[in-house]
Order: sequence, then C-alpha cells, then structure tokens
Amino acid sequence: MQGLIELGILLVFFGFMIVFLGVIYEAFRNRGEKEGEERKTEAGGIILIGPIPIIFGSSKKIEKWMVIIALIIVIIMVLFYAIQFI
Repeated sequence: MQGLIELGILLVFFGFMIVFLGVIYEAFRNRGEKEGEERKTEAGGIILIGPIPIIFGSSKKIEKWMVIIALIIVIIMVLFYAIQFI
C-alpha cells in the first residue's frame, strides 16, 4: 500500500513537470515567429468522474487523441483496482 501512495505522489509530480515544461516550450517556440504570421491552436481535455471520461476538443483530431489517452488512463485505473485483490 505504501508503494502505491509513493507512486501516486510521483505521478502527480510528473504531471506538474509536464505542464511546466510545456508552458516553457510554448513560450520559447513563439519567439522565433514573425509578427504577421497566424497560427492555429488546438486544445482538448479529459474530465474523469470516477471511471467515466468526459472528452472535449477543438477538432476531431484532438478529440481522437483525447479518447486514446482516456482509454489508457481508464485501463491503468482498472489495473490498479485489480491489484488490490491479488
């Protein structure tokens, strides 16, 4: 049980680091662009209420990736739940 708590804390830490590095990456990536250029930004997200994902996105491509990520997260959640009974 102690190992799962440490794993959870580690995963939260990695999540914060990924978001932080993404913000820094986007900040430095925008510096090299010209003033008149337009960029298309796409965004999406997943809200998990228990094992049920709510998926949203600005395009079909992003929604497809959010579905794949949601499936991976739900499978990992089911595996962690099943580990308790082994």
